Amino acid sequence: MKLRVTKDEMQDKLSNIQNIAEKRNTMPILSHFLLNAGKEDSNITATDIETALKEPLSATVEQEGAICIPARKLFEIVKEMEGDLSFEIVDEQWLRVTSGKSTFKIACLSMNDFPTWPVLGDAEEITIDAQILLEMIEKTLYSAGETDTRYTLNGLLFHTKPQEKELIIVGTDGHRLALLKKKIDSEMKEEKKIIIPRKAVSELRRFLPTTKKQEGADGEKVQILLGEKHMLFIIKGVQFLTRLIEGTYPSYENVIPYDNKKQMIIERDKFSKVLRRISVMSRERASAVKFDLEQDKLVVSSSNPDIGEAKEEISVDYKEEKLSLGFNARYIIDVMGAMVSDKVILKLQDPLSPVLLKEEGNEDYKCVIMPMRI
Repeated sequence: MKLRVTKDEMQDKLSNIQNIAEKRNTMPILSHFLLNAGKEDSNITATDIETALKEPLSATVEQEGAICIPARKLFEIVKEMEGDLSFEIVDEQWLRVTSGKSTFKIACLSMNDFPTWPVLGDAEEITIDAQILLEMIEKTLYSAGETDTRYTLNGLLFHTKPQEKELIIVGTDGHRLALLKKKIDSEMKEEKKIIIPRKAVSELRRFLPTTKKQEGADGEKVQILLGEKHMLFIIKGVQFLTRLIEGTYPSYENVIPYDNKKQMIIERDKFSKVLRRISVMSRERASAVKFDLEQDKLVVSSSNPDIGEAKEEISVDYKEEKLSLGFNARYIIDVMGAMVSDKVILKLQDPLSPVLLKEEGNEDYKCVIMPMRI
């Protein structure tokens, strides 16, 4: 194998795989990536068994070949280089990297040791605007569990509804829930509920465009293939594959408290700032704050016997009887950060019943938070 590639191209591609190439030494091959150089096309592939990334590499190939290269070490080398790079395999298991008068010789592994790319089999395909997918992830991922013993909660649910032509993404850790649904054009054969690991979704975000499309312009599309045990995302030539979490996701529809009668409307930005200020004085782990609601007025307070207490009053639109509740302030702050409307609506029932939060004028995004005993 012999090829030439620009520093920027190689550094960019190596940067993308750093979180996927395994850093622990349980399986040495997983700390390597596969460089596949061909006259027609070249690509690099990295995997940690749970996720895999294959991305195209723009290079001038003089001699075709493939080899497994240490991902972290080559990344460190390329960052320090000052010109275009030349790669050449020498003695089968060594890679010579040259740039200007600098030469590195790196010990590599055989391409035959690298895990094979999983076969999806009879996969169903849907297409979605990349910006919409990013929005759906950003508005739900914060609610997903991280190290929950109920392993199905440590990911996002992708729920496809063919009849409604809808994709619903849900995240929950048992204390809070976030749900966003969007219409999609793709023809789906059957309803599917697929759980994608949190780490995989976090990594996927990096390949989705963050800038919104111009009015009237078509946005970048993501092709999604839903397999039995894997899910593949394809965007701009990059293939991102993840193993699915097996198991049954909680029945999220039953958690949403549609019957809550009491309603409070509040300015989102002001609400978030008050919660940040008052939660400074709460116990760190619980971030507990108390809400005392009465006619058009909310008093937010917190106290810590070791430090002191804090209290602030804020105007709200509330016409019901007095109500006192306790919350983890961080949960509500996360929701306020994900919402974009000027005002948010809280649908309440009693001190220990789930609370429904919505953006004013948007019925497609719903968040649920369990109150605390306080």
